[in-house]
Amino acid sequence: QVQLVESGGGLVQAGGSLRLSCAASGPSFDRYAMGWFRQAPGKEREFVASINYSGGTTYYADSVKGRVTISRASAGNTIYLQMYALKPEDTAVYYCNTDGGTIASTAGGHYWGQGTQVTVSS
Repeated sequence: QVQLVESGGGLVQAGGSLRLSCAASGPSFDRYAMGWFRQAPGKEREFVASINYSGGTTYYADSVKGRVTISRASAGNTIYLQMYALKPEDTAVYYCNTDGGTIASTAGGHYWGQGTQVTVSS
């Protein structure tokens, strides 16, 4: 069973920056591909960014490309989502995700964190 814990959400003004973190723990010491999704009120959950087990491959949604950077710690299973130039439409609950594998994708995996709220005020 893989557990994911997000942190770093909060309230920020439009144009501001925020960094989210997610730490994964599981039954093995393998490094997982991991990603971020978000869900705004009244909308479906959508893909934001993902990174493979080594950090060498990343994917971004078109809606955030150029404004966010996904990265991971050099060891273990902690990932980060650095967000810049935030817009009110970025307001959502952001979820960390993994399927426990090594390949990054834009599809959600089996394991989800509890989510962290990001609110961008205009």
